[in-house]
Order: sequence, then structure tokens, then C-alpha cells
Amino acid sequence: MQKIPTNLAPSPAKSELPLDLTGPHITAGASAAQRLYQALCETIVSGLVKPGEPLPPSRTLAKQTGFRRNAVVIAYERLIADGFAEATVGSGTFVAARIPARAAGPTKPKAAVEAPRQGAFSLGCTHIDERAVQRFRAFVGRRMRAFGAEHLHYGDPRGSRELRAAIADHLLSARGLRCDPDQIMLTSGTLHALRIVLGAILKPNDQVWCEDPGYPAAGRTIAHCGYRTVSVPVDEHGMRIAKGRTAAPSARAAYVTPSHQFPLGVQMSMPRRLELLDWAKTAGAFVFEDDYDSEFRYDGAPLMSLAGIDRLQRVIYMGTFAKTLFPGLRIGYCALPERLIIDVTAARAALDRFPGTLMEGAVADMLHSGAFAANLKRVRKLYREARDALATTLEAASDGILSVPVPSQGLHLVARFDASIDLAVAAQAKQAAGAEGWLLADTYMRARPLPGFVLGFSGHAIPQLVASAELLARASRAALRAKSKPARRA
Repeated sequence: MQKIPTNLAPSPAKSELPLDLTGPHITAGASAAQRLYQALCETIVSGLVKPGEPLPPSRTLAKQTGFRRNAVVIAYERLIADGFAEATVGSGTFVAARIPARAAGPTKPKAAVEAPRQGAFSLGCTHIDERAVQRFRAFVGRRMRAFGAEHLHYGDPRGSRELRAAIADHLLSARGLRCDPDQIMLTSGTLHALRIVLGAILKPNDQVWCEDPGYPAAGRTIAHCGYRTVSVPVDEHGMRIAKGRTAAPSARAAYVTPSHQFPLGVQMSMPRRLELLDWAKTAGAFVFEDDYDSEFRYDGAPLMSLAGIDRLQRVIYMGTFAKTLFPGLRIGYCALPERLIIDVTAARAALDRFPGTLMEGAVADMLHSGAFAANLKRVRKLYREARDALATTLEAASDGILSVPVPSQGLHLVARFDASIDLAVAAQAKQAAGAEGWLLADTYMRARPLPGFVLGFSGHAIPQLVASAELLARASRAALRAKSKPARRA
């Protein structure tokens, strides 16, 4: 231990220090030396002792505080090490001429980060069947009991081959997409995959087509990465490729949700899909296919994925287990064209080395055992009932002012006012009802926004959805009446 010189004689003015040993700057349960150090820091930074002034000898401070002298010596040592004090052999310990510009204890951050709310109509909520939870718990337990060396070192930047192979099998059977496990990369979700691949294949300021209206989080990710988003309008057939060619013919990529367009819910027609693939091939561009909620189709078979049609030549396919299992799992994936594997893998290794390994085996077990498919079948039925209850209640309770097309797929629906209605009506109704979900207008970039709501129905109890739908419908009627009422003359 470093020997701390003590003052030969205390300063008359500072024979006792004004120390607060019980204030909020003191850590509960801390040692005597730690508490004394924190109290001394608080006294110094608050200006109760000035730079250059002597501190009491260790024996004097020990007598004042009732602590052992050894605790005082340790506290002084920390003050010196952290720059709050200076020691001179034969002279004593003094407050440093310049003290660090920081508080002695933790302070409340000025900017509070609020977690997303999970009220009625919130998007991103899910339900998992209790039988699936039991199976998953058993798989996790078995994998932990067989804990292996693969968890003790860095792994493949793409993730475990076992889970990648299971995903490849799933994509072939569910989405008609044939790919090798080497073309699969595990991520923490769709936006993570988007960020990694964009960084590997694009240059700063490259243009990216985005659906308008579209998924705001994807647009923000693309812009945050330094690329230029190009608004391409959407109609009942999906993205209007001709508009994209006109707006940005030299764009290097396109981001689309062709199976279930967010937020409108339309499916991209086969002619549009082929037109998009033709543009990508001609322009040497790539298409990011976010297969949003493709597993939750309630009527008929889904169209083949874009990547399946393209055979992974120009399409990067992105999926996630956030909805099919649960968001807290934080496992997604992308399927890559063979020509991109090396560059994207290198980008992943540079970004965060490799994905977490502990849950990969359990998810592979869910896929191989049939538990994943069984859970989907059960929750799909539950979500269909929630969808129907929400749509029926909204239309009936709103007296027809809200149009609610019933989506054949997905985990949300859109409730719209007539296009002539002021956008403020929807905003006022949503606020008055205390509703979660999104305003439809907030999903638009440049196209003329429509008044309405984007309402999630998955992961919510049906009675809660019905009650909240009645409240939102009443608020919508009231907001529309208030807007239509003529202003009084003065």
C-alpha cells in the first residue's frame, strides 16, 4: 500500500471538515473507506474546501468521523489517485489545485429514455402458447446441461450452422426459398440485418427506394446509415416500380414488404414483383425483402417470396422470430445471394463479431421438433379471432365513419377516415382515447397522407381490444363532430 504523508499540524480553519456521511451521494452498504471517500469528494466538489487548502491529518479525521485510521488512509489514497487531492512528503495532503469536473456520486440523467408502451393497439406484441413455452424451456435446459466449448470462444460471424440449417429447411417448406445454410446469417432482428448488409454493399449517399407509406423504422435505419431514401408510392398492387424508375433510376437498392405491405396490408402483385426484379437486374441493384408477418396468413396460401422467385440472385431475404416466438429472443436472420456472402460476413465480423450462441440450439430444436409449427397454428387461430373482433367493433361503434378492411394476413389492421377528412381529426381522436398504435399519416414520407390509424391486434386480450375499439370509435365520432361544427361569430 502506498504510504500517505499526514499533515504535521491541522489548519486552524479546517481542523474539522463539514462532511455529510449519510446523504444521497453515499452508496448504501458501502465500506467505511468508500463512504468517507464519497463524503470527501462531495465536500471538495461543492466548494466547502478550496483548491490548495490542507486536509486534516489522518488521525484527526479518524477521530472526527469515528472511522479507523486505516479507512481514512485508504480514502486519501483514492482522492489522490482520482485527482481530487495531492500529497507532499513532510507537508501533508491538500485539495488539488484543479479538481476533476465531475460529481462525487451518481446523478439522474437529464434525458430519460422511455420504453415503448404496451397498451391496446400497440404493435410488436405477441402471444406464445403455454405448450410452446414448456417445450422451449425444456430445450434450453437440455442445451445448458450439455454446455459445450462452442460457447467459450468466438464463433462463425453468421451464427451456428445447426440453426442456419434449420432455418434453410423452414424457408424451403414455408416460403419456397431454396438456399444453402452458408447463405443464412443470424442477426438480432430485421433492422440489424438491414444495417449490416447495407454497410457491406452500398456507398455513402447511395439511393434506396422505400415504400410510401412504409415502415418508418426501416427508413430511419437507412438514413442513419448515411444513405438517401427515395419515396416510391404504393397502390393496391404494391410499390409502383415505374415511379421508382422515374424518381431514382440509378438507386442501388430497394426496401419492400411484398407479402404484407406495411402499413396498408396489400400484397405486391406478381407483375409488380417481376417488374421489380427486372429493374434490380438491369440496374445492378439489390432488393431487401422484409417478409413482414408472412407466417400469419388467414385466408389462402401466400404468394411465393420474392427471393424464391429470384432464386437469391438480387434479393436479400429478411425474417425474424420476434413475432413467431417472442421479441425478447432477439434472433432474426437473412438469406444472402452467394455473391454477397464474403463481403457481408466480413461486415458482420467488423460490427459485432458474431451472434449470441446460448439460445441458438433451443430455437433449432423448436424448428426440428415441430413445436414451432404447432405454436404458429395455435396462435394464428387466436390472432384471427382478435382481428375479427377488432374490425367488427370498430366499424359498428364508429357508425360507418371508419373504414376497416379486414386483412388476410399480418398482425395489424388499418382503420381509415374518408380521404377528405382533416388529419387532425385522427390525431385528436387517438389522444382523447388514450390509444396506442400509430397514426396512419405518420407512415408517409412524401405521398399525400390519409387520415386513420394503424392498430395492432396480436398479443392483446380480446375483451381489452373490444373495449379500446369502442372508446376509439366514440372519440373518432366526437373529433369529427367538433371539426365539422361551424365556428361562432364574434
